[in-house]
Amino acid sequence: MRAALELARQAEAAGEVPVGAVVVKEGAIVGRGFNAPISRRDPSAHAEMMALRDAALNLDNYRLVGCELFVTLEPCVMCVGAMFHARIARVVYGARDPKTGAAGSVFNLFTTSQLNHHARIEGGVLAEECGKVLSDFFAARRAQQRA
Repeated sequence: MRAALELARQAEAAGEVPVGAVVVKEGAIVGRGFNAPISRRDPSAHAEMMALRDAALNLDNYRLVGCELFVTLEPCVMCVGAMFHARIARVVYGARDPKTGAAGSVFNLFTTSQLNHHARIEGGVLAEECGKVLSDFFAARRAQQRA
């Protein structure tokens, strides 16, 4: 999760919402990503999507069997769907997302029996630190708008 937090800080430095993600296989990081929808002009360029794409390239396979994904913010519906298609085995997230979270906050796609793939889910890892990066970012943005 610390590597994902560092990527979140890179997103912030690039003017993006600070979310970072890494894909891990057998203890080694095989994919990295941070939020980039603004700079890439791509609504699907969430941190998780970027990390999945990077891992797929590095492993030369769109199926990421046996991989784990660590992300600083609870994933959205789009990202959970991509994780399922990639066959991610385990997802670990930091802060909950009460607006778009699809791992328990708004929906829990990980427990939906109708879906053909399921991953283990663990939330709240370094939640306070992950949440603080986001809350500080939005506080600074609001202060800029008032100035």
